[in-house]
This record gives sequence, structure tokens and C-alpha cells, in this order.
Amino acid sequence: MTHTPAADHLSRRRTRRDLTGRHVLITGASSGIGRSAALAVASKGAVVLLLARREEELAAVVQQIGAEGGRAYAYRCDVTDAESVEQTVKTILDEHDHVDMLVNNAGRSIRRAVHRSTDRMHDFERTMAVNYFGAVRMTLALLPQMRERKFGHIVNISSAGVQVATPRFAAYLASKAALDKFAEVTAAEMLADNITFTTIHMPLVRTPMIAPSGKQGPSESPEWAAATIVRALSERPKRIDVPLGTLAEYGGLFTPRTKDRIMHRYYRALPDSPAARGETAPADAHDVVPHHEPRRDRSPAGRVTRTVLRRAARLVPGTYW
Repeated sequence: MTHTPAADHLSRRRTRRDLTGRHVLITGASSGIGRSAALAVASKGAVVLLLARREEELAAVVQQIGAEGGRAYAYRCDVTDAESVEQTVKTILDEHDHVDMLVNNAGRSIRRAVHRSTDRMHDFERTMAVNYFGAVRMTLALLPQMRERKFGHIVNISSAGVQVATPRFAAYLASKAALDKFAEVTAAEMLADNITFTTIHMPLVRTPMIAPSGKQGPSESPEWAAATIVRALSERPKRIDVPLGTLAEYGGLFTPRTKDRIMHRYYRALPDSPAARGETAPADAHDVVPHHEPRRDRSPAGRVTRTVLRRAARLVPGTYW
């Protein structure tokens, strides 16, 4: 059979996007986005290596993946502990030889105004410990074997709030912004080693992590977030943003004072959560995830319209590049 250049190019592209057999390590995989991502990545044929502190929850994810015909392995690990990371990575490399891809998903979020944080320096230290130093620690631990094999891809779960500069998230967004810049610099240095990075500026996702903060606005499902992570691993773009983040980023560049006024109005419009005010939340508050599912037109025309809009959104500069 004759292969045309176009057919060969398409074949190479499909091979590049194929996750079958890839060793994908996901941190924070016991619940929320990490759990959904593990299930989604395993369904694409990858060998999933799951890291988290909670062993029982990890075991449940491994069992579910196995029941669905996938392959997954769980490792208890605290990304804020250097010894824990060192020992876990050593064990993984001993048992699986290599790691192709890393998803730095483990995170901590704090929603509290800065004026309520003047005696809470630990808020900033804790978020940096997980969101920045934890992700950097995992990256540094895996870089040597990636460089040796001349292949690796690292996906960092950041936040659209970094682009928006969302009020009350100073501690959280500062840690994510630091990770964004670390990835940008490291990607430039690792170009000849064929090690690439994708930063996902994730919008608000309905997970237990956001429950204590109460209603914060529209949100996406963990399954949507997982599909975005699969796209990041398969296609390996530089960034994946959402249109709101892109608009806010350009607004900060061209009309910074106007953006400040808009964000201040947003800040004044939404009150602090009971947790941020130091009040005791209801006993079940941490188990309730806000759900704001918009009503959708489920007709064929509606489905076509949504598909067209989703594809058009990817053409917005910054949404997918």
C-alpha cells in the first residue's frame, strides 16, 4: 500500500497523541479532579500511577480502574515531604522503569481576604508547600530519567484565577502563579531534551475542595476537568485556558485600572465565607459541593450549536495554544 506524505504525517500525529502504554503519574489522585483524571487517562490505555496521602481512597480508584479493564497502581505519598517523594519516586522507577508523563494536580485552596489574613502567615506557607514546592519537588525528582530517555511531558494544574486575579485568593493564586513561571522557564531549558510542559488554567471545578468557600460562581464538573487533562497529555499544547481567563489577562494588560475597579466590585458583591470569618460551618458543609448546572437545550440543533461554540472557543487566542 502506498503512503502519501499527508497520510504519514497523520499517522505520526496519531501515534504522538496515543496514550496507550504511557506511564502517567497523577498526584492528588484520591478524589476530585485527580480521581476523575485517573479514570479518564486509564480508559485511554495508559498505565496510571496514583499518588495521594489517603490509601483507602487510592485503593478504591485502583479497584475501579481494574474493574473497567485498565491498569493502575497506588502509592501513598505526601508531596510536601522531601523524603516521602524521594522514596516514592525510587519505588515507582524500580517497579515501572520510567515515568513518561506527570500531572501535578495535588493542591490546597484558601479563600480569605488579605485583611483577614494578617495574623495567618501559615495560610500562605501551606498553599506554597503543596501547590508550588510540592509540584516542583515532583518535577525535579522525575526530570533526570526523562532527560535520559529524551522524552517527558508535565501537566501543571493552575487556575484561571491567576489570569483574573480573583479577590480573596491571594495565597492560592500566588502559589499557582509561581508554578506557572517555573514551568515556563524550565520548558525553555528542556527543549533539546524533548521535555514539554502544559499549564492548564482551570476554571472553578465542583470538588470537595471548594465546598467550605460556598457559592463562588459558575463551575465545571470533575469529568470536564479530566477530559481537559487528557487533551493536555495527548496533544501537549503549551497552555490551555478558558475564554474568561484570556479576556481578563488582556484586560489587565490594556485597561489595568478598569480591571481593578471591576474586580473590586466583584469583591464587594460576594461576602466572605463563614470559614474565612472564623465562624463554625454546619457539620455537613464540607461534604456538599456547590452545583450550578445550567439548563441546556437538548435538541439536535442545541447540540450542534454547543459543538460549534466549543470549537470556536478553542480559536480564541490563549484558549488553546
